Amino acid sequence: MTTLAIPLPKRPAHPTGVLAWLTTIDHKKIGILYGVTAFVLFITGGLEALYMRFQLAQPGQDFVSPEVFNQLFTMHATTMIFLGVMPLGAAFFNFVIPLQIGARDVAFPRLNAFSYWTFLAGAILLKLSWFLGGAPNAGWFGYAPITGSDFNPGHGIDYWAVSLQVLGIASLAAAFNFIVTIVNMRAPGMSLMRMPLFTWMTLVTSFLLVLAFPVITVALIELMFDRFFGMNFFSIGAGANPLLWQHLFWIFGHPEVYILILPAMGIVSEIIPTFSRKPLFGYPVVVLSGVIIGFMGWMVWSHHMFTVGLGPVANSVFALTTMAIAVPTGVKIFNWIGTMWNGSIDLRTPMLFAIGFVFLFIIGGLSGVMHSSAASDAQQQDTYFIVAHIHYVLFGGSIMAIAAGAYYWFPKMTGRLMDERMGKLNFWLVFMGMNISFFPMHFLGLDGMPRRIHSYDSAMGWDLWNLVSSAGAVVLAAGILVTIINMVRSAKQGEKAGADPWDGRTLEWSIPSPPPEYNFEQIPTVHGKDAFWMQKRQRVSTVPVAGASGDSHDIHLPQPSYWPLIASIGLLIGAYGLVYSATWTGIIVGAVGLATTVVSVYAWSFEPVNEPVEGAAGH
Repeated sequence: MTTLAIPLPKRPAHPTGVLAWLTTIDHKKIGILYGVTAFVLFITGGLEALYMRFQLAQPGQDFVSPEVFNQLFTMHATTMIFLGVMPLGAAFFNFVIPLQIGARDVAFPRLNAFSYWTFLAGAILLKLSWFLGGAPNAGWFGYAPITGSDFNPGHGIDYWAVSLQVLGIASLAAAFNFIVTIVNMRAPGMSLMRMPLFTWMTLVTSFLLVLAFPVITVALIELMFDRFFGMNFFSIGAGANPLLWQHLFWIFGHPEVYILILPAMGIVSEIIPTFSRKPLFGYPVVVLSGVIIGFMGWMVWSHHMFTVGLGPVANSVFALTTMAIAVPTGVKIFNWIGTMWNGSIDLRTPMLFAIGFVFLFIIGGLSGVMHSSAASDAQQQDTYFIVAHIHYVLFGGSIMAIAAGAYYWFPKMTGRLMDERMGKLNFWLVFMGMNISFFPMHFLGLDGMPRRIHSYDSAMGWDLWNLVSSAGAVVLAAGILVTIINMVRSAKQGEKAGADPWDGRTLEWSIPSPPPEYNFEQIPTVHGKDAFWMQKRQRVSTVPVAGASGDSHDIHLPQPSYWPLIASIGLLIGAYGLVYSATWTGIIVGAVGLATTVVSVYAWSFEPVNEPVEGAAGH
């Protein structure tokens, strides 16, 4: 009996140049695309903030008009939250998670690419509003009834609502992907309680995304129905209650805060043990506190609504839950301090940013606990005290941790170290600029300065602290400029890093920098937490070291695809048409976009994967 040898399909040549990036489904390239795009959008959000600070530096200025100022604060917050902090976190999810869990890629590589291109489509749609009739102007939380067509007849709110829907599709695609990846694709031996903390926080964040974004989706669909079809979900004149919007938005909005901060906590939980030369103090407790934060984040939304008249019982309940959620956050802070205690601390740039995160987040957390008291919150509500709080949490928290992660994983991404002297200058400029800019806002808020005002009179006594705050924004901008210079110079001329420049603890440091396309020639076996430290310290031959011999020719990976990109382009076209759905042109454009997406997804589902055929000779 003869045996037929089934030939393996020939691997097509990979695209090169720009086409390689447009068709890539490699999680590492997608992570870099996410990071670069989000950083550019973060800079645009920073420029919007600078315009506001220039306007407020002196009383009675007319640097920008009141309407443009309204558009600036709306676009600044929307940009920083949805186009800056979230996708910067997603950049690390994409690049780091498969490497940390010993996988060759994410579970659904094409869905991963679709997530990035859809995020880019949503970002383009939102930013187009500046050039196509006016940006949204109702604040990032878009309170009814000022988002209704009676008060807001232009297309700015339409762009805002539709772009957030598109961005939600991108977030959900990524979240499902990472849940499946982390649950199903961990290396042998990597139990849940052996996972790195960043992987744990990514898992919790992904569940929060899956549960939170449908809520804002419902709210945005209702808002679009009100605006496009004259329905009455939030219209007071038709008997609706605009507080419905506030409840829906903040049921999404407060878990969203933890979607922004939990990845930052995961990054810091990786960096502090590495540069303290100690395992993370109280690992199980840190994991549990992250899970509790994710769970309790759903119980505190109404502290944003203490002043709307819900009554003493509701206010008391949400005051107690808001106080309680500070406990697991405090547990994490004490565990980070306990990790540094008696450690051999190496104050390299990643560690400086991580310590800066802990310090600034404590300040933001303390002002957050102040808001848990409904009586205190009634005085601080809608003042600059709230602006100070959110910036200490999201800039002093999320952005400082993301900067720490950028310096920490930059050598793994590029194979080169960032310049250490410029890094320290970067840290001190950002740290000082952040405090000079945002700490005076506490005084302005306590002195009665309301947020979202275009100008003020000198008699109010707010001149000095507004000038100081604006000066701090310039220092902060200088720090961001140093970041850009350091990254660009280091990517081209930086000192070569090698596989393990930090004496890393986790599996990503066990392979070359930058990693090969297939990540691991042999899937590692894990025997404990801090798997790579264990391998180096105890000489346990369970993790392949950088440059280990193997036959990478037998590693088969899915092929690049342009269908995710085309599907996302279809979404962009369809969403643009939806904004103008009151016209026949808009309906036709929307139908063309929808058809493009449907055809692309259909074609994508029939794409072959480059897997070895079962029974083929030699495999």
